[in-house]
Amino acid sequence: MIGAVLAALALFFGLWWMLVTGGDEAPWLPAGLAASVVLLVALSAREVVMRRAWTRYLLENGINEHSGERKRSSYSAGKSQSSSVLSAALRAIQKQSIEADASGAHPDLHLEVFHLCNDYLTSAEDALRTGATNEKSVAIRAGQERVRALQKHHMLTWARDTTVLLTREAQQRARTSDKIETANRALDSLDSALKNYPDDPELNESALAIKEYIASVKVAHWVELAERSAFKGHFKRAIDRYKDALFYLNRETVNDEVRKAGEERIRREIEALRAKLKSPGEGSNEPETNGGGRTPE
Repeated sequence: MIGAVLAALALFFGLWWMLVTGGDEAPWLPAGLAASVVLLVALSAREVVMRRAWTRYLLENGINEHSGERKRSSYSAGKSQSSSVLSAALRAIQKQSIEADASGAHPDLHLEVFHLCNDYLTSAEDALRTGATNEKSVAIRAGQERVRALQKHHMLTWARDTTVLLTREAQQRARTSDKIETANRALDSLDSALKNYPDDPELNESALAIKEYIASVKVAHWVELAERSAFKGHFKRAIDRYKDALFYLNRETVNDEVRKAGEERIRREIEALRAKLKSPGEGSNEPETNGGGRTPE
């Protein structure tokens, strides 16, 4: 907070000086607004960090501390304290769940809630193993069910939102290698979610869609290179590059219909180029060619 105050003051005086130099009639107003925004952002960030830290403290240290107190006090008092710690942690998780679900929230907030749910479930299992009463056990198990539902919701939401963001980013990239790298990051996010929920249909469909996208990028890259070579009259090179496109099409495409349609189109182009090579005077200035199966440039 001291750093935020100093940054706000520096911003205030810096903007104030620039506006005074520029002849602004009320330089303190925009400078004050900018400094206030910095302080508000810092306060909001501090609140979020403190809430997460408190929840983690309850989950990681609360149960252990109360276990030590239980050795020094009665058995029933210790069980009551453990239950109260879990109840407080559950309320904190539910509050952070609402914040993560808020419109415009970053996907990483969902991942943070998922990890907090994981910590809660571990602590709840420890509390049950210590021998809670039937009444307390029922309450703890009910809390576990609610947390498991939240855990799955936030993991699936994180995977979905992260995949959407990375897919959009991949589509905006200019280079083929950058497109593939970004799409693979999206696939890694889905794989992380699938380790926890391998039978979820939405996750499996999204993973297949990303794999199809990566395959289409590689095939489109080699088809474009082949078309350029054919346009320049380098028919042998164009054929080699169409073969590269076939290699990635057959190796990585998941959808059979898409693969068959693409393969048919590419083979027609190859046959057309071979016919041109057989024509007199065609392809006489061919450069050296390289074989297929290369990594996209």
